[in-house]
Amino acid sequence: MAIEIERKFLLAGDGWRAQAHHALRIAQAYLNDGAALAAGREQCSVRVRICGEQANLNIKSRELGASRQEFEYPIPPADAEALMALSCDGRIDKIRHLVQVGAHLWEIDEFRGDNAGLVVAEIELSRVDEPFERPSWLGREVTHERRYYNLALAARPFAHWTAEEKAC
Repeated sequence: MAIEIERKFLLAGDGWRAQAHHALRIAQAYLNDGAALAAGREQCSVRVRICGEQANLNIKSRELGASRQEFEYPIPPADAEALMALSCDGRIDKIRHLVQVGAHLWEIDEFRGDNAGLVVAEIELSRVDEPFERPSWLGREVTHERRYYNLALAARPFAHWTAEEKAC
């Protein structure tokens, strides 16, 4: 069983852009209902993702926070496209920028489509309390805020958030 330990942050600036060394377009969709998952009627999210020529089926446990069970399996891109057509909520479209800071790789997701305007930085760690360098462009942590999870953004995109929600 694989455990993912990941923390999410908003950004306090765009200084990361000068440090980005690679960018990937990612399309993903969920095969289960985000509302049912949030309500506890489902115990995991099931996601299909296409990243360049690669495609994966991903299953994550529903825990809120930095640590969750995660299972990921490569699938043929044609299967991924067919599965995306079966998705329950909207699709996620984003550009993932890779930024190395010290010993850690940051994944900065710049959302497009209905989530345009939202940019989130993620860092994967080997343990929940692992120390890491905090770059100057790093903003508020949102690891424990469900609305910033991709599954939640597929169901209720950033474009539908109120001005107050966007400001918090």
